[in-house]
Amino acid sequence: MNAMRHPYAGTGDHTGSYYAASANAAPLRPELQGAHDTDIAVLGAGFSGLSTALHLAEKGHRVTLIEGARIGWGASGRNGGQIVNGLNASLQTIARRYGQDTARFVAGLVMEGGDIIRERVATYGIQCDLKPGNLFAALTDAHMREIEARWKLWRGYGIDSQEMLTAGQMRDHVATDRYAGGMIDHRGGHMHPLNLALGEAAAFESLGGTIFEMSPVTWVETEGPRPGLRTARGEIRAKTLVLCGNAYLGDVVPTLERRIMPVSTQIMATEPLGDLAARLMPSDICVEDVRYILDYYRMSADGRLLFGGGTVYGGADPRDIKAKLWKNMIKVFPQLAETRIDYAWSGNFALSFSRVPQMGRIGANTYFAHGYSGHGVTGTHTFGRILSEAISGDTGRFDVFAGLPWIPFPGGRTFRVPYSVMGSWWYGLRDRLGI
Repeated sequence: MNAMRHPYAGTGDHTGSYYAASANAAPLRPELQGAHDTDIAVLGAGFSGLSTALHLAEKGHRVTLIEGARIGWGASGRNGGQIVNGLNASLQTIARRYGQDTARFVAGLVMEGGDIIRERVATYGIQCDLKPGNLFAALTDAHMREIEARWKLWRGYGIDSQEMLTAGQMRDHVATDRYAGGMIDHRGGHMHPLNLALGEAAAFESLGGTIFEMSPVTWVETEGPRPGLRTARGEIRAKTLVLCGNAYLGDVVPTLERRIMPVSTQIMATEPLGDLAARLMPSDICVEDVRYILDYYRMSADGRLLFGGGTVYGGADPRDIKAKLWKNMIKVFPQLAETRIDYAWSGNFALSFSRVPQMGRIGANTYFAHGYSGHGVTGTHTFGRILSEAISGDTGRFDVFAGLPWIPFPGGRTFRVPYSVMGSWWYGLRDRLGI
């Protein structure tokens, strides 16, 4: 298959985010030039590609990683940095759609991604400000009933790391009167996502892996015994090809492009808050509420509030990110009404219509994984391990996900954005009405 337009990668260095400004030092990797041959080529150096490549390198495979821009340039280096266990689709939804056996299978791996991150940080000494715990916040009594139902459901699958909190207990974590209560997940957490990505890239290279940056792909061959890809100045062939471009793959692989839709979310970072940071968030935990269009936030290592939220279907950037997020931040923390905003940025994640990540194979020797639908920090790390298992000959877990039917967006590529906007408006109205 052949496509020549790549609208995302290859545009230069990292976006003007707080993460980019505070990133650990990292080398500039070379551009792919000339003809190359490898055992396994992985396209995309976000968390999916990095996790897959690192797992494969640990198993002794010869792996080459190709990135259109810089390591972690896309969602992996721009996200909220929150380790949130679970998929976007609930275990109840998965059981209803795919059966109880599939729900039990998914329940058995939803905590795995966070464990992989903690293992990586410990094993390779990655400096990414990793901290424990995340909090789900309820704004209404209806939200509390929703959270409690989830707590009971997960305990029924043997997941017992979560604890219900009253409104008073919530204030031990967040200095606001906005919440009716919530739930803490002690196996969640947060970290500097770009520094995690950079650390995983360094770990991969320490095991003999090769990385090419600033090499946007213009052509991909997925069929035949030796799939490959081509850039403006180079080409690589491999025994196995893995596609991990997610929301930033563009239309280079049309078969995958129509399965997902890029959706942007926005984040801003305040000036350092000094002693106020600990007063606002005494337990230094990360928070997200449970609305359809949610707020999520946490403190950075240097005491800035990183506050995110909002969505734009189709992946466009809002004209004024600060204005879009400011009013929601002040509802949570009116104490910050006079606070300066130092950084504001946007990034895309890949949404699948079912809200379940997709994994599969194109032809005999090309694998892919994408569509984490806003839960990519943990999901990518789990799926990278599963892809490495399949490529190494153990297809058990891969086959379960590959066998799940994917659902196209109603209206196809042309109408998927307006359809999703209408759905978002409806669920946003329900949030505003508290139902």
